[in-house]
Amino acid sequence: MYVMQSPPALTPARQAPPALLEKYSSAATLSDMEIFVFPELLYSLVLANIMSPRLWRWREDPWFAGIHKMTPYRRVLRLKQFIIDRYEFNLDLDTWGLTTKERELARFAPWMDEATISRSNALFGYEGDKYYFDLDIRRHFGLDKYEGNVIPYWKTETIEAMDAFRHKPGFTRGAGECVSLSTLYAAALFVVCGVSLDHIYLLATPLHSQNFIDLNDGVLTNNRRIVTKNMWFNGTEQTAKAQRALRHEQVTIVAHHTGYMHCVYPEATIDPEVYRRFSASLRRYLETPITMEIMANFLRDQSALQKCFQLRYDAHGKARYIPAERVYAYEHNSSYKVSDATRERLLAEIDEDEFFPDPLPDRLLLNRFDEFFKKAHVDISNPADIERLAIALDCHCSKSRDVVNKLVAFARLEPRLPDRAAAHRFIAGPALGLTPEMSREEIIAHLESIRDAHPSADLAFYAARDFARIDPTPIIRAAMERNPVSIGGTAGLSDREVIDRIAALPDESIYEGMRVAQPDEVWNYQRGDGLERILCLANIWRSRHPDAALRLEFEPGRASLQGPDLAIEWPFSRALRGSYTV
Repeated sequence: MYVMQSPPALTPARQAPPALLEKYSSAATLSDMEIFVFPELLYSLVLANIMSPRLWRWREDPWFAGIHKMTPYRRVLRLKQFIIDRYEFNLDLDTWGLTTKERELARFAPWMDEATISRSNALFGYEGDKYYFDLDIRRHFGLDKYEGNVIPYWKTETIEAMDAFRHKPGFTRGAGECVSLSTLYAAALFVVCGVSLDHIYLLATPLHSQNFIDLNDGVLTNNRRIVTKNMWFNGTEQTAKAQRALRHEQVTIVAHHTGYMHCVYPEATIDPEVYRRFSASLRRYLETPITMEIMANFLRDQSALQKCFQLRYDAHGKARYIPAERVYAYEHNSSYKVSDATRERLLAEIDEDEFFPDPLPDRLLLNRFDEFFKKAHVDISNPADIERLAIALDCHCSKSRDVVNKLVAFARLEPRLPDRAAAHRFIAGPALGLTPEMSREEIIAHLESIRDAHPSADLAFYAARDFARIDPTPIIRAAMERNPVSIGGTAGLSDREVIDRIAALPDESIYEGMRVAQPDEVWNYQRGDGLERILCLANIWRSRHPDAALRLEFEPGRASLQGPDLAIEWPFSRALRGSYTV
């Protein structure tokens, strides 16, 4: 029970709706499960990052000097390198602790049943396409060590929490998981690169989150990196990894500033015309005509088929022949490629003893497809073109139809998007109304002005844990219910030792202004101001003494926690005031 006794010094626009307390408290923890059940949370984190002073300071970094003189694509590349240099991908599932399937299912029962969650969430048994990684997906992500009903929280970090990883042992820079990185990218594209939110779409699947940026031919963000359309079809191992989610998984959520589409819920709030444009643009990005370059890239991706091909290299007036797999092997240590105009230079680098004087039996000559594709590109939607290609690919090594089918699948991916058919009822919401020309102060003021009508705008202040602008009740509820790391980290300490240990932490918050860290952020990063450390202590104390009535109070100058045989007070400098029974 979390009872507010007196309001904060700065009264929020409204109290959190009692019927939606679970959703509002989820904005503080932002776990994978919570975002799937409450899809408005995904964009609320984007908005929380857009409001962050930490992100706006990026614009002052010399790396971004003159960025607005660059083309939009060059801006994206500039941002990509900045993120790669400052963050690493982190999916240590112990970072945010453990919960149980039963506990989470009970929380979400009013909104979604167990069968639906299990089909769409890795923590509840979902394993993706059985060929997704050519290995057990739960083992790949480390989920297999959580047996029975125990599952890890899979929480998403704000930009401040991502930066604070520098304070954790073993980290020298910021870190975050895929949702953290995708929402950071979306916010930074808007704030730093000046990309309109019209062009930015967030895509969530059961095992991944990434963005589609509708600029030029399209750009996909993937964890720290980006994938252009040309890169999507280059056949490299890195690109194959970036493709896994869209190739093998249902897209569960598409989020945009106009709203969202969810694979489960019958209501959608995204503008129907926006969703139509997005679907068309994404499909164009995922399809290309089959050219000589695409065929060579396909063979790079499908290395088992390289044994069906050979290449000819003319040197000193003589033709020599080499297995295709040997040429592709030389690519690894060369800047030249089989698939582009540098092929001859690549062949020239290869050792003489790799070549044969005569054509190799039962292998197609890859060079002859140069002429084949010069006559006409292959339109994969044209059956006559596909038939012509199948005849050309017929050989003893492989069934031509199998090769053609794989080549077509390489050149055209049909994404499994949430169905926009009659099953979805579009419920128009208010416009978000943010433009890249607005200042941070103007953005915050505008989001505050539309909170009554715009759920994601309202939830953004809860995702930011901005106690000056919210009802703290849901955030304190989350602090007491979903922060197991601080409890586990102090399990071997006596009550007195816990108090002394938390009291000794540096008196500094990872957040600025009136934003308040959760207990596990305090513990993971080993720092917190007076209120944050009091919240951390309350969380630990409540788990140790569940029947003890605890009273949490804070005001300018002090934060305190009182209960049976407990009276702790620490300095607190922020202009907030409240009193709670927890």
